[in-house]
Amino acid sequence: MNKLQTSFSKENGGRALLLFLLFLLAIYELIHAGFSNFAIICISPLLVLFVYAVFTWRMFAFWLLIFVNWFVMFKNINWHMPQSLPDEMLELLLIGVAIIDARTTPHFERAGNLMLLAIGIWCGFCCIEILNDTCGLGMNINAWFTGARLMALHLVWILLVFSLYITSPKILMTYLRIWAGLSLFSVFWTWKMINFGFTDAETSWLWSVGYVTHILNAGTLYRYWSTFSDAANYGCNAGSSAVAFLIFGITSKLKKDKFFFFITSAAVIWGMFQSGTRTAMFTMIAGFILFLALSRSVRILVPSAIIGAFFLCILMFTNIGNSNQQMRRMRSAFKRDEDASAKVRDVNKAAIAKYMKDAPWGIGIGIFSQDIPAWNKFKKLSEIPPDSEYVFIWVRTGPIGVTVFTCCMVLMLVGACRIVLFRLKNSTLIGIGGGMCSAFLAIQISGYANQVIYQYPNGLTFFGGLAIVYILPYLEKEWNKYEEERLAVEAEKKRLKLEKKLAKRV
Repeated sequence: MNKLQTSFSKENGGRALLLFLLFLLAIYELIHAGFSNFAIICISPLLVLFVYAVFTWRMFAFWLLIFVNWFVMFKNINWHMPQSLPDEMLELLLIGVAIIDARTTPHFERAGNLMLLAIGIWCGFCCIEILNDTCGLGMNINAWFTGARLMALHLVWILLVFSLYITSPKILMTYLRIWAGLSLFSVFWTWKMINFGFTDAETSWLWSVGYVTHILNAGTLYRYWSTFSDAANYGCNAGSSAVAFLIFGITSKLKKDKFFFFITSAAVIWGMFQSGTRTAMFTMIAGFILFLALSRSVRILVPSAIIGAFFLCILMFTNIGNSNQQMRRMRSAFKRDEDASAKVRDVNKAAIAKYMKDAPWGIGIGIFSQDIPAWNKFKKLSEIPPDSEYVFIWVRTGPIGVTVFTCCMVLMLVGACRIVLFRLKNSTLIGIGGGMCSAFLAIQISGYANQVIYQYPNGLTFFGGLAIVYILPYLEKEWNKYEEERLAVEAEKKRLKLEKKLAKRV
């Protein structure tokens, strides 16, 4: 017995002592600092285990990031922390692991592309904005850093994470399936809202914040927001994602993938209509037109254009489906002269334009109404609803800033389109690249009418998608082999199925 105790003490004495010291520290914090510090000390071993898991299974934190990013705005989860914090912490952890982990060679060279240059220009401009004192209140470093971190630095983290961790065709395909699966869950949650009602958290938000924009037609029409922050965010994400899934389905060589992505696209389009976000239709149309330009295939171009034009004509020139309120609302997007919300936005933009004449650099990044005193003439400007991401950037950085931002977005999109057009040879990869470019264009157009570009989960989803396009040339050789193996497996299954069918006839 003594020998066993001695052996246990030698092997585990240090760990037992460390746990005992943590226990004493936790009790001390509970007595002197309260329950919060006590809880932090108690969960610290779990944090150590989490870091160990990340180093042991490097993709664990990446997949966790994808899931966390999707549910950051889900109203049924209370994170008890700033909503951007878990997302950014995981991104920085992933970058740190790639730098520290000596077992692998991180692919930092893959991030050296036109997208990084465009993001660098935008980050540089945002750094200059720290000197902006349009409101005459002096430099607010804390407000500037908070705003610049989300508007600029976050894009750097996204580019690095996707460049470092999408390293094989299998990982890429897994990412596309997880993205589709998460979108399908949002569709399911929309269906749940319609058929089973709202949860307590959703009901509380709807009647305290969302009732003006989400309950229409004297309470007979609801706009559903699923797992997102609001219906506009949901609809724009759904429209942009749906066009990507549709393109993946069109260009995939495997029947299983085709079926999966077509079903996903159809389901997500249904969810988009339940959001009542009319901008989403225009984003889908624009994204699909870009894909047709990038496809380089008459076999894809002609039937896709005909089918797309057919459905567009149904929406624009017929009354099919008008018995459904959501269909009538979506169809009203083509009648701008009857769109009351569009007229309100035009009035807001005209009012903002008057103030912006005296603010060529904007009121400052991170500056909001509570930061500006009542006597300041820019107080009113900060209170006018921006209604869209581009107007929000216009107000904060002025006409100079929104011009720089637009040029940077165009630059990174053009660079990605160039890769799809001239560097990729595999038709499936051309479809993946074209789908990502189309989705990125779609969310940018959405940002012209709604404040959605930087909303979760759009930043990681669509800027990350564009980052994938830039690394596709590095994966193409491996992808050809990976796809051939999957096609061979599919052909073998088909052969065996045919043999079994013929054997039954004998």
